[in-house]
Amino acid sequence: MGNRLTKIYTRTGDDGTTGTAGGARVAKDDLQVQVIGDIDELNCQLAVVACHVCAEYRDAIKDIQNELFNVGAELSMGHVLIKQKHVEQLERSVDGLNQNLTPLQEFILPGGGPGASHCHVARAVCRRAERSLVSLNRQKTLNICLLSYVNRLSDYLFVLARAISRQQGIDEVYWQSARMKNE
Repeated sequence: MGNRLTKIYTRTGDDGTTGTAGGARVAKDDLQVQVIGDIDELNCQLAVVACHVCAEYRDAIKDIQNELFNVGAELSMGHVLIKQKHVEQLERSVDGLNQNLTPLQEFILPGGGPGASHCHVARAVCRRAERSLVSLNRQKTLNICLLSYVNRLSDYLFVLARAISRQQGIDEVYWQSARMKNE
């Protein structure tokens, strides 16, 4: 691979626009640009999670980060890159992690140590990205597997947060509703 970026700043975005993969200029607050930014933010948050987990989870996160680049590329270029097999892989990963966890009896609060806490933040960012994708899908029809992948990814991140807590020997924090406290 040759040098793709020889100059980092171009000054072309100083007017509030950015270039698309097709060469057009659009506003930086364009919904498609927003969605791509949400996916980028999720990818960055996953890098933080990876700093706080064991090698097995770190490797899985790296694989997901690569897929998120494909999500961004698909959004930018319109070529289908995320397929049903990617959704199914996430489902297998969720099932694999979940089989070693105790069944949930209560809602859990975000927490469970630094790694799990960062994973919960990633899950929340993923949900925001999903909401943005749904809005964009109303403007132009997206690949259904793209929507499914991001939806499943938030499920994965929830279960991963629980698995990280368990692996690190940190108790999950259960929600205590005001109603339960008054009884």
